[in-house]
Amino acid sequence: MIRNTTAKRGTLFSRTALGLALTLGVSAGAFVAQPALAAKKTEPSGPKIEFSKPFAAAAAALDKTLADAAKTPPAGAQAVKAAGTNAQAKAAAVAQLDTELGGAKAKLDAAAAAASTPGDKLKLGEMTRTYGVLTEDIALQHQGLVLMIDSGVLQPAMAGQVQFLAGVTAYQKQDYAGAVKYLEPAKASGYQDQQGLLDRVLADAYKRTGNTAAPLQMAQRDIAAAKAAGTKPSETSIRTALQAAYDTKQAAPATELAIELVRYYPSAGAWSNSINVVRQLSSYQKQENLDLMRLMSRSGAMTTRNDYLEYIENADARALPGEVLKVIEAGIASGKIGAGDVAEYRQIANAAASADRARLPQYEREARAANASAVSVNATADTFLSYADAAKAEAFYTIALAKSPADPNRVLTRLGIAQTDLGKTAEAQATFAKVQGPRKPIAQLWSAYAASKGGAAAPVATAQ
Repeated sequence: MIRNTTAKRGTLFSRTALGLALTLGVSAGAFVAQPALAAKKTEPSGPKIEFSKPFAAAAAALDKTLADAAKTPPAGAQAVKAAGTNAQAKAAAVAQLDTELGGAKAKLDAAAAAASTPGDKLKLGEMTRTYGVLTEDIALQHQGLVLMIDSGVLQPAMAGQVQFLAGVTAYQKQDYAGAVKYLEPAKASGYQDQQGLLDRVLADAYKRTGNTAAPLQMAQRDIAAAKAAGTKPSETSIRTALQAAYDTKQAAPATELAIELVRYYPSAGAWSNSINVVRQLSSYQKQENLDLMRLMSRSGAMTTRNDYLEYIENADARALPGEVLKVIEAGIASGKIGAGDVAEYRQIANAAASADRARLPQYEREARAANASAVSVNATADTFLSYADAAKAEAFYTIALAKSPADPNRVLTRLGIAQTDLGKTAEAQATFAKVQGPRKPIAQLWSAYAASKGGAAAPVATAQ
């Protein structure tokens, strides 16, 4: 039996990378230390930092111990990492580390009790955060970062980084409102981390606090600012906005952003995401979806078993057997489907294709007759397109349009596809621009693809 294999797609962009980055401790990255303990210290670019004598006495040795451990982690720090999520093993490893650091936790508590000046609190925050990194204690890291921020004497050049780290640690603690509290000013300051996590963490924190409109607004501002400055919007901004538009089911901005993604950052993955955005936010029927599956194939975006099976079902082994056979062969060659998955489709398509190919000359003669209907001419064009004869397909779609077809947007879409396959980039884009109604997003994606080809023809199906 032939089964319906239409994929039910959920989250558009995987959050696996984000989760891994946070789990691995993004907050343990490069960090500029505050001045070493002294009676007074003035940073050239920041406020005067003063340490009280009681705090200096309580914290001086600990400051050096933690700074040295951060540069060369002792064995206990390695044991903490090795413990992973094993609570018992981690507790033992932390105890070992604390012993190696000369009872650092007790000394840290004593320093906290002695802290009185803003400088004391700044240094206490740094030491607390460092101890939290060594022990992989997110709560302590966050506590230390907040102490630094609240001290009021944090170096201006460090503010964005510290706010970012405080936001990430809040997020790791599932304090999403806290994440927003610290990430917003970090972003406003212009800070961007090397991993590009700030926007993604902030967008997800917004959503988790119920502010579903904020991620899209944030990313759209970034995109508009980049364009105003004459630069290319960042891929992170476009993807963040696209995910936000997708999550809130805003089809119009999602389509626009999907096109921008493949225009600025074309890749198989980008095409897959963009095409799936349009598919999932539109109630497309078989014929519309077929043209999107054709685009997935041509752009190299067919990466799953369901992609191939869905294309095969949409093309229909009885209606377009030649195209179905090409997709089957491409899918098997890619390793995404096995011969057994498509045995029935292949049997039906082989039988239909033999008769179909033999009738091609007859189809052509009948379609060129003056009394041929728009329906029959369009069917002939569809047949030639399915056999990768783009030149004849273009000719017959043009004839069909002159006969006022019932669905001109479908004919225009496929005329543009044929022109794209012929390398007629400018003509294809002009044709796609005429498509209106529900098919317009399909045509817009195809137009972006035509533009990216620069005149190069593409096969009907390719092995991945």
